[in-house]
Amino acid sequence: MAHTKAQGSVKGNRDSRAKRRGVKIYGGSKVSPGNIIVRQVGSKFNPGNGVSIGKDFTLFALEEGIVHFKILKGKKIIEVVSGLK
Repeated sequence: MAHTKAQGSVKGNRDSRAKRRGVKIYGGSKVSPGNIIVRQVGSKFNPGNGVSIGKDFTLFALEEGIVHFKILKGKKIIEVVSGLK
């Protein structure tokens, strides 16, 4: 008997690396400008005040403050609220 697998059974036996997507900084946490809040595919979360979106749909903070998640007209929005108010 052969001790190595035939090429047909091994051909599709590869898996891609995990992309480490998801929420990186949760609601109520402090952020600095440039901190990544969410890595995502498509716009599952949308940017609000103090947040911008990158070309790969990454949401990141534009200003210092506290992260706030909210739902507005059925859309999930993330905003950074200044802690000085």
